[in-house]
Amino acid sequence: MNTQPKNMVCLWYEKAAEAAAKFYASTFPDSKVGAVQKAPSDFPGGKAGDVLTVEFTVVGIPCVAINGGTAFKQSEAFSFQIATDDQAETDKYWNVIVGNGGQESQCGWCKDKWGLNWQITPRVLTDAMAVGGAEAKRAFEAMMKMKKIDVAAIEVARRG
Repeated sequence: MNTQPKNMVCLWYEKAAEAAAKFYASTFPDSKVGAVQKAPSDFPGGKAGDVLTVEFTVVGIPCVAINGGTAFKQSEAFSFQIATDDQAETDKYWNVIVGNGGQESQCGWCKDKWGLNWQITPRVLTDAMAVGGAEAKRAFEAMMKMKKIDVAAIEVARRG
């Protein structure tokens, strides 16, 4: 029986699709690793018997990772945005991604050790942006100076 979703996000990895999927499943809620398919013959990124694809879910989003070799790299053109409820949750996800071989970027963005981009975004920031006007401008300007988002600083900026 085919249980593959009708639509999935497909992510390209050099050789670490299974390790990445396991990391995401152990890090985020509503995440799991599903089917692991091995290559039936040699392919440009590997040999027969190597892991070719890994189906997984990350925060409820169905994905498939492919070990495609070095032909393509991850870029900031694609990222997962994780909404957080407070500083503790923001710190938790930021620290696990950056602390496991990843790197910090600006404005709540970070990159995992496989090059996949993540936006760790507190709801207080998206709520401020939804309000618009001067409140959104102050929150946005505060965010532009940050790497990991500081929830308290965004709250101060919202109040003016």
